[in-house]
Amino acid sequence: MNKTAVIALGGNAISPEGKSNIHEEFANTRKSMDLIFTFIRKGYNLVITHGNGPQVGNALQRVELSRGIVPEVPLGVLVADTQGSIGYMIEQSLQNKLHDVHLNRDVATLITQVLIDKEDPACQNPTKFIGQFFKEEEIQPLIKKNDWKVRYIEGKGWRRVVPSPQPLKIINAQLIHHLIEKGAIVIAAGGGGIPVYYDEKGHLEGFDAVIDKDLASSVLAYEIGAEELFILTNVDHVALKFGTPEETPLSEITLSEAKKYDQEGHFPPGSMGPKIRGAIQFLEHGGERVIITSLDRIDDALIGKTGTRIVPDK
Repeated sequence: MNKTAVIALGGNAISPEGKSNIHEEFANTRKSMDLIFTFIRKGYNLVITHGNGPQVGNALQRVELSRGIVPEVPLGVLVADTQGSIGYMIEQSLQNKLHDVHLNRDVATLITQVLIDKEDPACQNPTKFIGQFFKEEEIQPLIKKNDWKVRYIEGKGWRRVVPSPQPLKIINAQLIHHLIEKGAIVIAAGGGGIPVYYDEKGHLEGFDAVIDKDLASSVLAYEIGAEELFILTNVDHVALKFGTPEETPLSEITLSEAKKYDQEGHFPPGSMGPKIRGAIQFLEHGGERVIITSLDRIDDALIGKTGTRIVPDK
């Protein structure tokens, strides 16, 4: 049987500047799928996840600018909206590419819910900035009306913060596994998935939060039995002491080394940290290999010319 891989595609691959119009986003998506096509040619069973930071930020700003004119849309629904819109762009770009090279494979976008614990300490300490900046007099009525948590950024103003809890389970994992067994290429867990929890009746309920895309991709990868996880970002490889004169690139490290470097504080929470912790989690659950690299260098990373490979201990 062919190997199964999960490819975690950064949202900036679709909207590098954060404010791209839809025509630019489609063009960026088509370019990204040309690069991803290496995996299809190699016969992988494939699941593509993606970020949505720029897109959900834009959607949230539309909500804020239209407040009082049309009904407001909660954050979880905006995540679902962007899963659909970005998934559509990826799906259509892949379908057209498959058509051009005469390959017959189905492509499916799945709106994906991800289980969290609403008692997660992260839910009591929101840290993820979203939406636009506000002045003091603008933000106070919104705090009272919506029970927002906000933080002040010097020189910019007040901005909303939301929780980023740990993903525990992919609600749709069994269906995703069934689709890839049938040969479909699946786009899932966009933006880290829609955060949900079980209420006292055992019903799923949405929760206003954002889930880290790389951590959710890791959970998805091991729940569907994927052998490999590819985390595509904006740097060619992971490095120790990144951005300093002592920066040291890492070409291959073991699971134990990844844990050691993480504990030593080499990987900041807002950038490489979740990627490394996602890799650790995946390998601890039986994954065979993680590669972290840039989208543009994925071909070179697959043959060991660049990128960082993280592998189980021997």
